[in-house]
Amino acid sequence: MDCDEGLIKLNGEEITNTPEYKISKLVGRVFQDPKMATSPSMTVLENMSMALNKNRRFGFSWGIEKNKINYIKQCLSILGLGLEDKLDIKVGLLSGGQRQALALLMATMTNPCLLLLDEHMAALDPKTSEIIAQLTDKIIKEKNITTLMVTHNLKKAIEMGNRLIMLYRGEIVLDIEGKDKDSLTPEKLMSLFRKKETSDIFSDRLVFA
Repeated sequence: MDCDEGLIKLNGEEITNTPEYKISKLVGRVFQDPKMATSPSMTVLENMSMALNKNRRFGFSWGIEKNKINYIKQCLSILGLGLEDKLDIKVGLLSGGQRQALALLMATMTNPCLLLLDEHMAALDPKTSEIIAQLTDKIIKEKNITTLMVTHNLKKAIEMGNRLIMLYRGEIVLDIEGKDKDSLTPEKLMSLFRKKETSDIFSDRLVFA
């Protein structure tokens, strides 16, 4: 999708019109649908090997390197979901939460410059969503990855990250960080949004009166 206006820069370099395959070398992504970031017909080990080989040149060699299996197991054990003991299980047989946790791990294995999380907890049940939220916070802090998370969950928007930007009709209506962000509640945040929404409705009525 083309930009309506402005430029997109990453690490000081413009990437506005850079092909997606080149941007993928710099940016990790986790989508709302747990099926989108993993290959269901491949095993856990095969998916992890594919993520580990990201940005490397491929030739006529084995996709799975045996000397990396123990490292992959160690990475999976961080998730606390027992996936390190399910290396030969096809990813399509995993639960949505397990797949999303795997997708999160795969997206951060090569330490991308930027991690994009697009409603990555929205399709999960409350308990699993909380697990993914904790894993997200843990991985981002340990790897120190700059992350942009899109969410409609006001509670998570306040709890996670160090800066909160609220959009309405494509425009920034709130940009808050630090102590001001820490003092927010979902109720306060909703109130700020409703004020903006109400003022727009009132303006519309004036225009069409």
